[in-house]
Amino acid sequence: MQTDWNHVKEFLKEVMDEKSYSLWVKPLQFIDSGEGTICVGCPNKFSRNWVQENYSSLFHSQLSKAGLSDHKLILKVLPNRELNKLLPYGGNGNGKQLTIPNMPKKIRVGEKYLKARFTFDKFVVGECNEFAYLVSQALADDSNFSYSSLFLLAKTGLGKSHLIQAIGNSILQKKPTAKVLYITTEDFTNEMIYALKNNQIEQFKNKYRKVCDVLLLEELHFLGGKEKTQIELGYTLDSLFNDEKRVIFTSPLKPEEMPGMKKMLISRLASGVMTSIEKPEFHTRLKILKQKAIERKISLPEDVAHFLAENVTQDIRQLEGSLDSLNASSFFLKKKMNIDLATEIVKQLIPAKHLARVEDIQKIVCKYFKIDIEALKSKSRKKIISYPRKIAIYLSRKYTDKSLEFIGRSFNRNHSTVLYDEEKIKKNIKIDSSIRREVEFLCLQIEDRIA
Repeated sequence: MQTDWNHVKEFLKEVMDEKSYSLWVKPLQFIDSGEGTICVGCPNKFSRNWVQENYSSLFHSQLSKAGLSDHKLILKVLPNRELNKLLPYGGNGNGKQLTIPNMPKKIRVGEKYLKARFTFDKFVVGECNEFAYLVSQALADDSNFSYSSLFLLAKTGLGKSHLIQAIGNSILQKKPTAKVLYITTEDFTNEMIYALKNNQIEQFKNKYRKVCDVLLLEELHFLGGKEKTQIELGYTLDSLFNDEKRVIFTSPLKPEEMPGMKKMLISRLASGVMTSIEKPEFHTRLKILKQKAIERKISLPEDVAHFLAENVTQDIRQLEGSLDSLNASSFFLKKKMNIDLATEIVKQLIPAKHLARVEDIQKIVCKYFKIDIEALKSKSRKKIISYPRKIAIYLSRKYTDKSLEFIGRSFNRNHSTVLYDEEKIKKNIKIDSSIRREVEFLCLQIEDRIA
């Protein structure tokens, strides 16, 4: 069976690029085989997880070519002693791990690393994050920013970690001797507990109150219910603010929304500038995709970029995942990067949902606003017509999988007008309660029909 496995590796070597094969497949070693199984050893957990997540289908297809379609591949992490036997060229003679070339440099500050790739010039700016970006830059430059703290409010995957680390990287670039501490509240809590147990609390206090110049504190909402940590952080903030030091927080929740948060700490957290980062709108998503494609050296066709930006709307991580999946599928399956392949990727990433028809949405909107379909599709700019039309377009984008072009044709509008009307209603929902109630009612009508 080991001979069969070697044949599989030879097949993989032919279809994979040299670097990927050398890094992920070459280190895999045959261990044994059983009834319908082949057991293969990996150098570490990371390698095993990466191979499972990214190459499972490729391994299966190559096993089939080798006449082993009924066999299941089992990946195990090799113990160090076995790894040394199987990988005679894998060490450097002194027991230390070899470094992987061309990995991004990390800057050690405090209890965590700042990632060097998180800089202001690599942050894609749009309507959803422009204010947060400008304020963060001003704080890092120490210009036109007279506040002691900045609170970056955003849900997961929208760029708050990128911005807070960009602040730290920018400060250290201008002043390498600055003491920038980057840490999560969970690590802050654990470090304080360790200091208490080991009679090192004075060193802990000195580190964060006196030595620190800039404190970057992530995931603030995890402090909820941790009374002693909240008290210590409150004293730490008082000391830093009194010494005119800078503090930057991140959290998906406002201070007053965090459960179990003491009032005295809420007031301190809310004393500086608070700015939110929203989900990226279409044009920002498009810019993000193009930026990520450039960074990854991916040749992304314009129509495919538009398709992904239209359909992958959750957050930046989902956008990155769609781009990486598309690139991997194109490479390993030898398929052209086009709309068809992108559609397959989107179906895998985004759960299937019940969809409405554009014409049904038009009928529901027309019935509610007491206008006819011809008026809705007309060129009229009267508010009595244009307002229902905007809402119908917004709902069509929300409840159908049709392209911008298709929806535009359904309303006798062009691509850019559809986008404008959609964004207009999105903004109005946030600031006008009457519009929000109307849209919510119409959403219920549509959801009842497609349920």
